[in-house]
Amino acid sequence: MDTTAFINAVVSNPIIAAIKDHDGLEKCLVCDNVRIVFVLYGDICNISEIVERIKGAGKIAIVHVDLVAGLSNKEIAVDFIHRNTQADGIISTRQAFIHRAKELNMHSILRVFVLDSIALSSLGKLESAHPDFIDVLPGTMPKTIRKVCSIVSVPVMTGGLIADKDDVIAALEAGAVAISTTNQSIWEM
Repeated sequence: MDTTAFINAVVSNPIIAAIKDHDGLEKCLVCDNVRIVFVLYGDICNISEIVERIKGAGKIAIVHVDLVAGLSNKEIAVDFIHRNTQADGIISTRQAFIHRAKELNMHSILRVFVLDSIALSSLGKLESAHPDFIDVLPGTMPKTIRKVCSIVSVPVMTGGLIADKDDVIAALEAGAVAISTTNQSIWEM
């Protein structure tokens, strides 16, 4: 899937299932509303199987490479995901991982925690990593999401602390193109 098709898939399916355990995996596999899955757990022994099950259900699998136990904090972790799984892409807080994913023709999402004005003011510099999306956390800050969208030219998504339909609507109205959540009731919206 090329970058444009990936971006279009996210925009047309703005609620993304984020899974943090096997229960979430089982639920997302049978949820018709879920097309894209963020994998937020696993280890080097089971990540390939987790991704294989997601892909087998016809869904897009994006692995949060920083959260896979047993991988190093070096770019070789991205190579491992690329070579040993069918993942469509990665999420990472590390710009070097995003660069490496792009070199390997993988989709990439740069996750950013906007905790203060310093983090907010540095967002423009993050685009040099050329991610497909910038994922702003937490997702319950519509004013901040709006500000991020005005700073960066990369599409913005958000997640973290999304609790209900009002949070989803507020994030999307603030300019996010999608939200990710582990809250399974929101997957059904």
